[in-house]
Amino acid sequence: MNLNPELLSELEKIVGASYLFTDEATRKTYGHDETEDLNFPPHVVVKPANTEEVAQLLKVANTHKIPAVPIGARTGLSGGALSIYGGIGISMERFNKIIEIDEQNLQITTEPGVITQVLREAVAEKGLLYPVDPSSMGSCWIGGNIAENSGGARALKYGVTKDYVLNLEVVLPTGDVIWTGANTLKNSTGYNLTQLMVGSEGTLGIVTKIVLKLIPQNKHNVLLLVPFFKAEQACEAVSAIFRAGIVPSALEFMERDAIDWTLKFVDGLNVSVHDNVQAHLLIEVDGNYPEILIQEAEHILTVVEQFEIDEVLFADTEEQKNALWKIRRSVAEAVKANSIYKEEDTVVPRYELPKLLKGIKEIGNKYGFQSVCYGHAGDGNLHVNIIKGSMTDENWRTEVPKGIREIFELTVRLKGTLSGEHGIGLVQKNYMDLAFSKVHLELMERIKAIFDPNNILNPGKIFPDASN
Repeated sequence: MNLNPELLSELEKIVGASYLFTDEATRKTYGHDETEDLNFPPHVVVKPANTEEVAQLLKVANTHKIPAVPIGARTGLSGGALSIYGGIGISMERFNKIIEIDEQNLQITTEPGVITQVLREAVAEKGLLYPVDPSSMGSCWIGGNIAENSGGARALKYGVTKDYVLNLEVVLPTGDVIWTGANTLKNSTGYNLTQLMVGSEGTLGIVTKIVLKLIPQNKHNVLLLVPFFKAEQACEAVSAIFRAGIVPSALEFMERDAIDWTLKFVDGLNVSVHDNVQAHLLIEVDGNYPEILIQEAEHILTVVEQFEIDEVLFADTEEQKNALWKIRRSVAEAVKANSIYKEEDTVVPRYELPKLLKGIKEIGNKYGFQSVCYGHAGDGNLHVNIIKGSMTDENWRTEVPKGIREIFELTVRLKGTLSGEHGIGLVQKNYMDLAFSKVHLELMERIKAIFDPNNILNPGKIFPDASN
Protein backbone atom coordinates (compact mmCIF):
# COMPACT_ATOMS: atom_id res chain seq x y z
CA MET A 1 0.00 0.00 0.00
CA ASN A 2 1.27 3.45 -0.93
CA LEU A 3 -0.11 6.71 0.41
CA ASN A 4 -0.74 9.00 -2.54
CA PRO A 5 0.45 12.64 -2.57
CA GLU A 6 -3.08 13.97 -1.98
CA LEU A 7 -3.46 11.90 1.17
CA LEU A 8 -0.01 12.87 2.45
CA SER A 9 -0.92 16.50 1.84
CA GLU A 10 -4.08 16.01 3.88
CA LEU A 11 -2.06 14.57 6.78
CA GLU A 12 0.50 17.37 6.50
CA LYS A 13 -2.23 19.99 6.88
CA ILE A 14 -3.18 18.40 10.19
CA VAL A 15 0.26 18.11 11.87
CA GLY A 16 2.45 20.45 9.79
CA ALA A 17 5.33 19.63 7.47
CA SER A 18 7.82 19.49 10.37
CA TYR A 19 5.93 16.60 11.98
CA LEU A 20 5.34 14.34 8.99
CA PHE A 21 8.05 11.89 7.90
CA THR A 22 8.26 9.52 4.95
CA ASP A 23 12.03 8.90 4.82
CA GLU A 24 13.14 5.30 5.27
CA ALA A 25 15.34 5.89 8.32
CA THR A 26 12.55 7.50 10.36
CA ARG A 27 10.01 4.91 9.26
CA LYS A 28 12.33 2.07 10.34
CA THR A 29 12.99 3.76 13.67
CA TYR A 30 9.26 3.82 14.37
CA GLY A 31 8.77 0.33 12.95
CA HIS A 32 10.32 -1.60 15.85
CA ASP A 33 10.05 -1.94 19.58
CA GLU A 34 11.92 -4.28 21.97
CA THR A 35 10.23 -7.39 20.60
CA GLU A 36 13.03 -9.59 19.28
CA ASP A 37 14.38 -8.18 15.98
CA LEU A 38 11.07 -7.41 14.29
CA ASN A 39 10.65 -4.29 12.15
CA PHE A 40 7.45 -3.20 10.41
CA PRO A 41 7.76 0.43 9.29
CA PRO A 42 4.62 2.52 8.77
CA HIS A 43 4.34 4.23 5.38
CA VAL A 44 4.33 7.61 7.10
CA VAL A 45 5.09 8.79 10.63
CA VAL A 46 3.11 11.72 12.05
CA LYS A 47 3.56 13.47 15.38
CA PRO A 48 0.38 15.21 16.50
CA ALA A 49 0.46 17.80 19.26
CA ASN A 50 -3.05 17.66 20.71
CA THR A 51 -6.29 15.72 20.91
CA GLU A 52 -7.88 17.53 17.98
CA GLU A 53 -4.99 16.59 15.68
CA VAL A 54 -5.26 12.93 16.71
CA ALA A 55 -8.99 13.06 16.03
CA GLN A 56 -8.47 14.54 12.57
CA LEU A 57 -5.81 11.93 11.74
CA LEU A 58 -8.12 9.08 12.70
CA LYS A 59 -11.00 10.59 10.72
CA VAL A 60 -8.77 10.58 7.63
CA ALA A 61 -7.61 7.01 8.29
CA ASN A 62 -11.17 5.82 8.88
CA THR A 63 -12.53 7.56 5.79
CA HIS A 64 -9.86 6.07 3.53
CA LYS A 65 -9.69 2.75 5.47
CA ILE A 66 -5.96 3.11 6.11
CA PRO A 67 -4.29 1.33 9.06
CA ALA A 68 -3.33 3.68 11.90
CA VAL A 69 -1.07 2.55 14.74
CA PRO A 70 -0.45 4.51 17.96
CA ILE A 71 3.29 4.46 18.72
CA GLY A 72 4.67 5.16 22.17
CA ALA A 73 8.17 4.79 23.56
CA ARG A 74 8.64 1.48 21.68
CA THR A 75 9.72 -0.43 24.79
CA GLY A 76 7.03 -3.10 24.36
CA LEU A 77 7.80 -6.83 24.28
CA SER A 78 4.80 -8.19 22.38
CA GLY A 79 4.99 -6.21 19.13
CA GLY A 80 1.94 -4.15 20.04
CA ALA A 81 3.16 -0.93 18.39
CA LEU A 82 4.39 -2.47 15.14
CA SER A 83 2.76 -1.27 11.90
CA ILE A 84 2.44 -4.74 10.41
CA TYR A 85 0.25 -3.46 7.55
CA GLY A 86 2.09 -0.18 7.09
CA GLY A 87 -0.23 2.81 7.03
CA ILE A 88 0.00 5.77 9.40
CA GLY A 89 2.25 5.55 12.47
CA ILE A 90 0.95 8.03 15.04
CA SER A 91 3.76 8.86 17.45
CA MET A 92 2.56 10.29 20.77
CA GLU A 93 5.89 11.78 21.79
CA ARG A 94 4.65 15.40 21.78
CA PHE A 95 2.07 14.49 24.43
CA ASN A 96 4.73 14.83 27.11
CA LYS A 97 3.28 17.16 29.73
CA ILE A 98 2.07 16.58 33.26
CA ILE A 99 -1.05 18.72 33.31
CA GLU A 100 -1.84 18.86 37.03
CA ILE A 101 -0.91 17.25 40.34
CA ASP A 102 -3.93 17.57 42.61
CA GLU A 103 -2.49 17.26 46.13
CA GLN A 104 -5.89 17.71 47.77
CA ASN A 105 -7.55 14.78 45.99
CA LEU A 106 -4.37 12.71 45.45
CA GLN A 107 -4.68 12.65 41.67
CA ILE A 108 -2.52 13.46 38.68
CA THR A 109 -3.67 14.43 35.20
CA THR A 110 -1.08 13.69 32.54
CA GLU A 111 -0.55 13.24 28.84
CA PRO A 112 0.43 9.75 27.63
CA GLY A 113 3.96 10.60 26.44
CA VAL A 114 5.32 11.30 29.93
CA ILE A 115 8.06 8.85 30.98
CA THR A 116 6.80 6.73 33.86
CA GLN A 117 9.79 7.44 36.08
CA VAL A 118 9.47 11.19 35.44
CA LEU A 119 5.86 10.99 36.60
CA ARG A 120 6.82 8.96 39.67
CA GLU A 121 9.54 11.44 40.61
CA ALA A 122 7.24 14.43 40.10
CA VAL A 123 4.67 13.12 42.58
CA ALA A 124 7.39 11.88 44.98
CA GLU A 125 8.56 15.49 45.37
CA LYS A 126 5.16 16.16 46.92
CA GLY A 127 5.31 13.14 49.24
CA LEU A 128 3.01 11.08 47.02
CA LEU A 129 3.42 7.74 45.27
CA TYR A 130 2.44 6.33 41.92
CA PRO A 131 3.61 2.80 42.67
CA VAL A 132 3.50 1.09 39.24
CA ASP A 133 7.16 0.46 38.39
CA PRO A 134 7.83 -1.63 35.26
CA SER A 135 11.49 -2.51 34.74
CA SER A 136 11.60 -0.10 31.78
CA MET A 137 10.13 2.78 33.79
CA GLY A 138 13.13 4.96 32.95
CA SER A 139 12.19 4.87 29.27
CA CYS A 140 8.58 3.65 28.88
CA TRP A 141 5.67 6.09 28.77
CA ILE A 142 2.59 6.16 30.93
CA GLY A 143 0.40 5.81 27.82
CA GLY A 144 2.08 2.53 26.95
CA ASN A 145 1.55 1.38 30.53
CA ILE A 146 -2.16 2.07 30.03
CA ALA A 147 -2.19 0.16 26.73
CA GLU A 148 -0.57 -2.95 28.24
CA ASN A 149 -1.86 -2.69 31.81
CA SER A 150 1.75 -2.70 32.99
CA GLY A 151 2.78 -4.02 36.37
CA GLY A 152 6.26 -4.18 37.83
CA ALA A 153 7.93 -5.28 41.03
CA ARG A 154 5.62 -3.47 43.44
CA ALA A 155 2.41 -4.58 41.76
CA LEU A 156 2.48 -7.34 44.35
CA LYS A 157 1.40 -5.02 47.16
CA TYR A 158 0.06 -2.00 45.34
CA GLY A 159 -1.56 -3.33 42.17
CA VAL A 160 -1.05 -2.74 38.45
CA THR A 161 -1.87 0.17 36.16
CA LYS A 162 -5.61 -0.55 36.03
CA ASP A 163 -5.84 -0.06 39.79
CA TYR A 164 -4.83 3.60 39.47
CA VAL A 165 -6.67 4.78 36.35
CA LEU A 166 -9.72 6.90 37.16
CA ASN A 167 -10.53 8.51 33.82
CA LEU A 168 -9.24 8.64 30.25
CA GLU A 169 -9.69 11.01 27.36
CA VAL A 170 -9.79 8.74 24.30
CA VAL A 171 -9.99 9.36 20.58
CA LEU A 172 -12.01 6.57 18.99
CA PRO A 173 -11.10 5.13 15.56
CA THR A 174 -13.92 7.20 14.04
CA GLY A 175 -12.31 10.40 15.33
CA ASP A 176 -14.90 10.92 18.08
CA VAL A 177 -13.54 11.98 21.48
CA ILE A 178 -14.86 10.70 24.82
CA TRP A 179 -13.98 10.69 28.51
CA THR A 180 -14.41 7.14 29.76
CA GLY A 181 -15.15 7.65 33.45
CA ALA A 182 -15.03 10.23 36.23
CA ASN A 183 -12.40 11.68 38.53
CA THR A 184 -13.87 9.84 41.51
CA LEU A 185 -12.73 6.86 43.54
CA LYS A 186 -16.10 5.12 43.15
CA ASN A 187 -18.12 4.93 39.96
CA SER A 188 -21.02 2.57 39.26
CA THR A 189 -22.46 4.60 36.40
CA GLY A 190 -22.84 2.52 33.27
CA TYR A 191 -20.34 0.15 31.70
CA ASN A 192 -16.75 0.55 32.83
CA LEU A 193 -15.17 1.82 29.63
CA THR A 194 -12.10 3.01 31.54
CA GLN A 195 -11.12 -0.52 32.47
CA LEU A 196 -11.99 -1.76 29.00
CA MET A 197 -9.48 0.69 27.54
CA VAL A 198 -6.73 -0.25 30.00
CA GLY A 199 -4.92 -3.23 28.49
CA SER A 200 -6.64 -2.95 25.10
CA GLU A 201 -3.23 -2.48 23.42
CA GLY A 202 -4.16 0.48 21.25
CA THR A 203 -6.87 -1.42 19.37
CA LEU A 204 -9.97 0.42 20.64
CA GLY A 205 -8.83 4.05 20.85
CA ILE A 206 -5.89 6.39 21.35
CA VAL A 207 -5.53 7.78 24.87
CA THR A 208 -4.72 11.50 24.94
CA LYS A 209 -5.22 12.40 28.64
CA ILE A 210 -5.01 10.27 31.77
CA VAL A 211 -6.24 10.82 35.33
CA LEU A 212 -4.48 8.60 37.87
CA LYS A 213 -5.03 7.97 41.56
CA LEU A 214 -2.05 8.58 43.87
CA ILE A 215 -1.34 7.35 47.39
CA PRO A 216 0.83 8.66 50.27
CA GLN A 217 4.44 7.62 50.06
CA ASN A 218 5.89 5.19 52.61
CA LYS A 219 9.03 6.48 54.28
CA HIS A 220 11.06 3.31 54.88
CA ASN A 221 11.87 -0.07 53.35
CA VAL A 222 14.02 -3.12 54.01
CA LEU A 223 15.51 -5.19 51.18
CA LEU A 224 16.83 -8.77 51.36
CA LEU A 225 18.59 -10.93 48.78
CA VAL A 226 18.06 -14.62 49.59
CA PRO A 227 20.18 -17.22 47.72
CA PHE A 228 18.67 -20.71 47.25
CA PHE A 229 20.58 -23.88 46.45
CA LYS A 230 17.52 -25.19 44.55
CA ALA A 231 15.56 -22.99 42.14
CA GLU A 232 12.28 -24.81 42.71
CA GLN A 233 12.61 -24.23 46.46
CA ALA A 234 12.93 -20.51 45.78
CA CYS A 235 9.57 -20.72 44.03
CA GLU A 236 8.10 -22.75 46.91
CA ALA A 237 9.27 -20.11 49.39
CA VAL A 238 7.20 -17.45 47.62
CA SER A 239 3.88 -18.99 48.62
CA ALA A 240 5.23 -19.88 52.07
CA ILE A 241 5.98 -16.21 52.81
CA PHE A 242 2.39 -15.21 52.10
CA ARG A 243 0.96 -18.13 54.02
CA ALA A 244 2.99 -16.90 56.99
CA GLY A 245 0.97 -13.67 56.92
CA ILE A 246 3.54 -11.39 55.28
CA VAL A 247 2.75 -9.16 52.29
CA PRO A 248 6.03 -7.83 50.86
CA SER A 249 6.04 -4.73 48.69
CA ALA A 250 8.13 -6.68 46.16
CA LEU A 251 9.17 -10.31 45.77
CA GLU A 252 11.32 -11.01 42.72
CA PHE A 253 12.75 -14.31 41.43
CA MET A 254 16.05 -14.49 39.52
CA GLU A 255 17.56 -17.67 38.20
CA ARG A 256 21.33 -18.19 38.49
CA ASP A 257 22.07 -17.31 34.84
CA ALA A 258 20.02 -14.12 35.16
CA ILE A 259 22.27 -12.80 37.91
CA ASP A 260 25.52 -14.08 36.37
CA TRP A 261 24.80 -12.51 32.99
CA THR A 262 23.72 -9.26 34.59
CA LEU A 263 26.84 -8.99 36.75
CA LYS A 264 28.94 -9.36 33.58
CA PHE A 265 26.78 -6.88 31.68
CA VAL A 266 26.58 -4.06 34.24
CA ASP A 267 29.78 -2.46 35.55
CA GLY A 268 30.27 -1.67 39.21
CA LEU A 269 28.03 -4.34 40.74
CA ASN A 270 29.64 -6.33 43.55
CA VAL A 271 27.50 -9.30 44.55
CA SER A 272 29.09 -12.62 45.39
CA VAL A 273 27.25 -15.74 44.21
CA HIS A 274 28.49 -19.13 45.42
CA ASP A 275 28.84 -21.93 42.87
CA ASN A 276 26.00 -24.10 44.14
CA VAL A 277 23.39 -21.32 44.32
CA GLN A 278 20.66 -21.83 41.69
CA ALA A 279 18.35 -18.86 42.26
CA HIS A 280 17.67 -15.76 44.34
CA LEU A 281 14.63 -14.06 45.79
CA LEU A 282 14.81 -10.28 46.14
CA ILE A 283 12.35 -9.36 48.90
CA GLU A 284 11.28 -5.87 49.98
CA VAL A 285 8.98 -4.76 52.76
CA ASP A 286 7.99 -1.13 53.18
CA GLY A 287 6.06 1.09 55.57
CA ASN A 288 6.36 4.05 57.93
CA TYR A 289 7.73 2.34 61.05
CA PRO A 290 11.25 0.87 60.85
CA GLU A 291 10.81 -1.35 63.90
CA ILE A 292 7.84 -3.11 62.30
CA LEU A 293 9.76 -3.60 59.06
CA ILE A 294 12.64 -5.22 60.95
CA GLN A 295 10.16 -7.59 62.61
CA GLU A 296 8.70 -8.47 59.20
CA ALA A 297 12.18 -9.07 57.78
CA GLU A 298 13.01 -11.37 60.68
CA HIS A 299 9.74 -13.20 60.11
CA ILE A 300 10.67 -13.68 56.45
CA LEU A 301 14.00 -15.12 57.56
CA THR A 302 12.27 -17.73 59.70
CA VAL A 303 10.26 -18.77 56.65
CA VAL A 304 13.10 -19.00 54.12
CA GLU A 305 15.36 -20.79 56.60
CA GLN A 306 13.05 -23.80 56.22
CA PHE A 307 14.60 -24.20 52.76
CA GLU A 308 18.16 -24.81 51.60
CA ILE A 309 19.60 -21.30 51.45
CA ASP A 310 22.96 -19.56 51.54
CA GLU A 311 23.75 -16.44 53.57
CA VAL A 312 21.08 -13.77 53.27
CA LEU A 313 22.18 -10.27 52.30
CA PHE A 314 20.47 -7.39 54.13
CA ALA A 315 20.83 -4.23 52.08
CA ASP A 316 21.27 -1.67 54.84
CA THR A 317 22.34 1.32 52.75
CA GLU A 318 20.67 3.11 49.85
CA GLU A 319 23.72 2.27 47.74
CA GLN A 320 23.27 -1.46 48.37
CA LYS A 321 19.55 -1.27 47.70
CA ASN A 322 20.08 0.58 44.43
CA ALA A 323 22.70 -1.98 43.36
CA LEU A 324 20.36 -4.91 44.01
CA TRP A 325 17.49 -3.26 42.17
CA LYS A 326 19.84 -2.43 39.31
CA ILE A 327 20.63 -6.14 38.96
CA ARG A 328 16.94 -7.01 38.77
CA ARG A 329 16.02 -4.20 36.37
CA SER A 330 18.98 -4.96 34.08
CA VAL A 331 18.29 -8.67 33.58
CA ALA A 332 16.33 -8.24 30.34
CA GLU A 333 19.05 -6.10 28.77
CA ALA A 334 21.74 -8.53 29.89
CA VAL A 335 19.92 -11.49 28.35
CA LYS A 336 19.37 -9.59 25.12
CA ALA A 337 23.06 -8.68 24.94
CA ASN A 338 24.08 -12.31 25.49
CA SER A 339 22.08 -14.05 22.77
CA ILE A 340 19.21 -13.92 20.32
CA TYR A 341 16.17 -14.68 22.43
CA LYS A 342 12.40 -14.81 22.72
CA GLU A 343 10.70 -13.60 25.89
CA GLU A 344 7.43 -15.08 27.10
CA ASP A 345 5.37 -13.58 29.91
CA THR A 346 3.70 -16.40 31.82
CA VAL A 347 1.60 -15.96 34.95
CA VAL A 348 0.12 -18.60 37.29
CA PRO A 349 -1.28 -18.69 40.82
CA ARG A 350 1.83 -18.24 42.95
CA TYR A 351 1.59 -21.68 44.59
CA GLU A 352 2.02 -23.24 41.13
CA LEU A 353 5.33 -21.51 40.40
CA PRO A 354 7.52 -24.55 41.23
CA LYS A 355 5.53 -26.70 38.78
CA LEU A 356 5.76 -24.00 36.12
CA LEU A 357 9.54 -23.62 36.50
CA LYS A 358 10.12 -27.38 36.47
CA GLY A 359 7.91 -27.78 33.41
CA ILE A 360 9.66 -25.00 31.50
CA LYS A 361 13.01 -26.71 32.01
CA GLU A 362 11.63 -30.08 30.91
CA ILE A 363 10.12 -28.52 27.78
CA GLY A 364 13.43 -26.82 27.01
CA ASN A 365 15.24 -30.15 27.25
CA LYS A 366 12.66 -31.74 24.96
CA TYR A 367 13.07 -29.12 22.22
CA GLY A 368 16.75 -28.33 22.73
CA PHE A 369 16.68 -24.78 24.05
CA GLN A 370 18.02 -23.10 27.17
CA SER A 371 15.83 -20.74 29.17
CA VAL A 372 16.61 -18.02 31.69
CA CYS A 373 13.72 -17.32 34.06
CA TYR A 374 13.09 -14.34 36.30
CA GLY A 375 10.18 -12.14 37.23
CA HIS A 376 7.63 -10.96 39.72
CA ALA A 377 7.30 -14.20 41.62
CA GLY A 378 5.15 -12.66 44.34
CA ASP A 379 2.22 -12.39 41.96
CA GLY A 380 3.06 -15.53 39.96
CA ASN A 381 4.46 -13.64 36.96
CA LEU A 382 7.47 -15.47 35.48
CA HIS A 383 9.33 -14.08 32.46
CA VAL A 384 10.78 -16.91 30.36
CA ASN A 385 13.70 -15.94 28.11
CA ILE A 386 14.33 -18.64 25.52
CA ILE A 387 17.95 -18.48 24.38
CA LYS A 388 19.05 -19.32 20.84
CA GLY A 389 22.66 -19.93 21.82
CA SER A 390 24.07 -22.65 19.56
CA MET A 391 20.70 -23.78 18.18
CA THR A 392 20.56 -24.03 14.41
CA ASP A 393 18.42 -21.49 12.57
CA GLU A 394 16.17 -24.33 11.44
CA ASN A 395 15.53 -25.59 14.98
CA TRP A 396 15.08 -22.03 16.21
CA ARG A 397 12.42 -21.51 13.54
CA THR A 398 10.61 -24.84 13.84
CA GLU A 399 11.19 -26.34 17.30
CA VAL A 400 11.02 -23.29 19.55
CA PRO A 401 7.40 -22.37 18.59
CA LYS A 402 6.36 -25.92 19.54
CA GLY A 403 8.08 -25.50 22.89
CA ILE A 404 6.47 -22.11 23.48
CA ARG A 405 3.06 -23.58 22.80
CA GLU A 406 3.72 -26.34 25.33
CA ILE A 407 4.85 -23.75 27.89
CA PHE A 408 1.55 -21.91 27.44
CA GLU A 409 -0.41 -25.17 27.57
CA LEU A 410 1.28 -25.92 30.90
CA THR A 411 0.57 -22.39 32.12
CA VAL A 412 -3.14 -22.70 31.35
CA ARG A 413 -3.30 -26.17 32.97
CA LEU A 414 -1.92 -24.56 36.12
CA LYS A 415 -4.83 -22.07 36.05
CA GLY A 416 -2.64 -19.33 34.63
CA THR A 417 -2.75 -17.31 31.43
CA LEU A 418 -0.61 -16.08 28.55
CA SER A 419 0.53 -12.67 29.77
CA GLY A 420 0.80 -10.95 33.12
CA GLU A 421 1.93 -7.54 31.92
CA HIS A 422 3.49 -7.55 28.42
CA GLY A 423 0.26 -7.99 26.47
CA ILE A 424 -0.58 -10.20 23.50
CA GLY A 425 0.11 -7.89 20.57
CA LEU A 426 1.57 -9.60 17.53
CA VAL A 427 3.77 -12.38 18.85
CA GLN A 428 1.36 -14.11 21.25
CA LYS A 429 -1.91 -13.82 19.34
CA ASN A 430 -1.81 -17.30 17.82
CA TYR A 431 -1.76 -18.85 21.29
CA MET A 432 -5.01 -17.13 22.34
CA ASP A 433 -7.00 -20.29 21.60
CA LEU A 434 -5.28 -21.89 24.60
CA ALA A 435 -6.66 -19.31 27.01
CA PHE A 436 -10.08 -18.58 25.49
CA SER A 437 -12.96 -20.46 23.92
CA LYS A 438 -14.27 -19.61 20.46
CA VAL A 439 -17.25 -17.86 22.07
CA HIS A 440 -14.96 -15.74 24.25
CA LEU A 441 -12.75 -14.71 21.32
CA GLU A 442 -15.76 -13.88 19.14
CA LEU A 443 -17.17 -11.70 21.92
CA MET A 444 -13.92 -9.72 22.13
CA GLU A 445 -13.83 -9.38 18.35
CA ARG A 446 -17.38 -8.00 18.34
CA ILE A 447 -16.32 -5.41 20.94
CA LYS A 448 -13.43 -4.44 18.65
CA ALA A 449 -15.85 -4.12 15.70
CA ILE A 450 -18.19 -1.81 17.65
CA PHE A 451 -15.35 0.58 18.47
CA ASP A 452 -13.58 0.19 15.12
CA PRO A 453 -16.01 -0.91 12.38
CA ASN A 454 -13.44 -0.50 9.61
CA ASN A 455 -10.64 -2.23 11.59
CA ILE A 456 -8.20 0.61 10.97
CA LEU A 457 -6.76 1.02 14.48
CA ASN A 458 -3.76 -1.22 15.19
CA PRO A 459 -5.13 -4.09 13.09
CA GLY A 460 -3.66 -7.59 13.25
CA LYS A 461 -3.08 -7.58 17.01
CA ILE A 462 -4.46 -9.75 19.86
CA PHE A 463 -6.72 -11.99 17.75
CA PRO A 464 -5.44 -15.21 16.12
CA ASP A 465 -4.74 -15.03 12.39
CA ALA A 466 -7.55 -17.48 11.55
CA SER A 467 -10.11 -15.05 12.97
CA ASN A 468 -8.75 -11.83 11.51
